Amino acid sequence: MSSARPRHRATPVRRLPLAGALRLNRPSDIWFKPALSVVVAVGVPNLTLLALGRLDLALYSMAGSLCALYAHNLPYAARGRALARVVLGMLASVAIALVTASLTSSAVVLVAVGALLAAAHKAVTDLTRIGPPGPVIFTFISSASLFAPQTLGQVPGHLALAAAAGAWAWFVGMAPGLVRPHGPERRATARALNAAAGYVDAYAAVFPAGERGERGERGERGERGERGEASGPGHERARAAAAAAVHAAWQSLLAAGARPGPRRALERLVVRAEVALAAPADTDPARLRTWAHDLRGTHPVPRPEPGRDADELLGVEVELLAAGPAAGKSGKRRWTEGLGPLLPLALRTALGCALAGYVSLALGVGRPYWALVTAASLYQANLTLTWSRGVQRVVGNLVGVLLFAAVAPLAHLGPAALVLCCLAFNFGAEALITRNYWLGSVCVTPMALLISEFTGFQEPGGLITDRVVDTLVGAVVGFVAAVAVTNRRAGDRIEDALDTVERAREHAARLIAAERPGSGPGSGPGPGPGALEAARRRLAAALVELRATTDAASGEWWQRALPQERVMLAEQAGHRTLAATVRRQGPHVLEDAEA
Repeated sequence: MSSARPRHRATPVRRLPLAGALRLNRPSDIWFKPALSVVVAVGVPNLTLLALGRLDLALYSMAGSLCALYAHNLPYAARGRALARVVLGMLASVAIALVTASLTSSAVVLVAVGALLAAAHKAVTDLTRIGPPGPVIFTFISSASLFAPQTLGQVPGHLALAAAAGAWAWFVGMAPGLVRPHGPERRATARALNAAAGYVDAYAAVFPAGERGERGERGERGERGERGEASGPGHERARAAAAAAVHAAWQSLLAAGARPGPRRALERLVVRAEVALAAPADTDPARLRTWAHDLRGTHPVPRPEPGRDADELLGVEVELLAAGPAAGKSGKRRWTEGLGPLLPLALRTALGCALAGYVSLALGVGRPYWALVTAASLYQANLTLTWSRGVQRVVGNLVGVLLFAAVAPLAHLGPAALVLCCLAFNFGAEALITRNYWLGSVCVTPMALLISEFTGFQEPGGLITDRVVDTLVGAVVGFVAAVAVTNRRAGDRIEDALDTVERAREHAARLIAAERPGSGPGSGPGPGPGALEAARRRLAAALVELRATTDAASGEWWQRALPQERVMLAEQAGHRTLAATVRRQGPHVLEDAEA
């Protein structure tokens, strides 16, 4: 394998979508969980402060309460650790903001510190892959704290209040585990089964049953050569999506810790999803969807009945269960290796947030941190997604200020009405944001405006004007900064990902050859228990990373043409090798495991 990387000609600027950015998606299958969690996590501290007559301290309690928005897709063992880190990270950000605010009142310095914090939030949340809502909540709270009047002596008390609310948010996030301890793993497995069923359907559309016969993988490759790969782009996308869902399911199961009976049953279902990816012609998608449906609620995990692939499946399961969690771990990279590719995004965030804040100050807006937060919310994995997020943010905020204008008379009836309106918008934001970011922003905007009134009611017209100006400033200046700070390293990351896939594929292929029955006594000892399973996990992770890296780079400007053909060939070869690891004969594996 040559280490030389080919040079590619430059490509023109990519088109930026407009109407597509506002298209509504299907709601998340757990949209109500973060929505209810944030209402409970925010409501109890705020109502307590309301009863004590100290609603002016709600900003600090919300710093901890909003941590309940994170880690809802993680198994509870991993969720507990992730939420603890989120709370600690929030406390660190708020501490820096409060100390800075107590030491200086210079808006220029405060904006600079806010921009640096926003860049740090972007880098750390992307590096740790904490997931939605990403860095925005951290930046929103820390930026608001920077512009809150503060003395150094008040900082410990405000941090203690945030810590107490954070502990409550941790409990709220973990409480569902008392009722449904394997809920996240069940949902991840159901997604894998549904995605595998979608791939089987897409495969059948490209290769009808009457044509494919019993040709097997070799026949499929031949037919692909005759038709051309372009005949089934939906089939390729469905396979990549299914592989990602299966990989995510394994990661969820491996992060769950102990392996009780329900988790072992889930593992067998994920193996069935992998078998579907390896042999779609022999898979019934309706059966996969039935198992996925049965995973809802608290019903027992479905047990797949024996079928014609039972012997093959048994071998895979025996090796998987014998290998244990270590089979899914492909080795951890140093954090500095993951941070390098994120530096352009962090620089975009720092520059865009700082410029947005300073332009807002120059225009005389009293809350420049709104422009800073708007800019911070734009930055996604590439420039095209950043543009889409900007469109969504502007539309959502403009509609949101109209909603605030309608609700303000009701909220101004008293502090209790103010708190209840905020809770309603908290729920609405989380319930709607999975449909599209702009729809969630329709509720986020009035919620943020109402939070600014916890210290006292204000004239709605001034708030609306400031918010509209800051939204437009943050969106325009933030996007200009994203265009100015290029990410030319995105293409290099594809080359690195291609190399990783090729190494993982070759390693898995060698293990397949060494494990075949009849390799001969002179061929040396076969791989150890779990070696092939570990190689399969590494290859699957590499393929998922390659697809994510390619998708991210495809939306960047000012870079050379991407090696799309090499990516396609690498993905096809990698998926064929993954299929071979599942299709291998199982009886010898069973004998080795029993021995």
